[in-house]
Amino acid sequence: MKLSWLPNLLTIGRMLAVPPLVWLLLGGHFGWALAVAIFAGLSDLLDGWLARRYGWQSRFGGLADPAADKLLMLASYITLAWLTELPWWLVLLVLFRDLVIVIGALVYHLVFEKVQAAPTQLSRFNTFCQVFLMWFVLVRLAGFPLPPEAQIGLVWLVAAMAILTLVQYVWLWSLKAVEVTRRRRSGA
Repeated sequence: MKLSWLPNLLTIGRMLAVPPLVWLLLGGHFGWALAVAIFAGLSDLLDGWLARRYGWQSRFGGLADPAADKLLMLASYITLAWLTELPWWLVLLVLFRDLVIVIGALVYHLVFEKVQAAPTQLSRFNTFCQVFLMWFVLVRLAGFPLPPEAQIGLVWLVAAMAILTLVQYVWLWSLKAVEVTRRRRSGA
């Protein structure tokens, strides 16, 4: 095996960490769940750094890395909602946002042109907020005294960012679709 596959192995490891994380959360082993989440977070940082630093990017990694992140995030959010630590409406909002973006990208790809996925700065901040909320809840459940008011504020921040980034993506990709349509009509 080549070393260039190391980022992909870390991504696969992050995907494989999802079932143990869910099992640990459901079993009330919050300290261990936090440890698995820390492993996942560090592996995400490491695989990204290795891929950029050594030019080990691959098509597989470009698709699997964000998929692993979304899988981990959604599994965590759903499990935390099941445990009544997050509101279900927030989980549904985050899931709805992601579904609209994925379906929109697929439609754009099929109807207009190949999608060149590039997250916006606002979307990156949205992801940061989602991850921070997950970490906040896990740290609190592991026994660290964190103020419940802060979690409420984070829930509303994640909700606002989900709505803002959904609107932003729909707007930006709609503008791109209009431009492609204009180019096609003009024969350019």
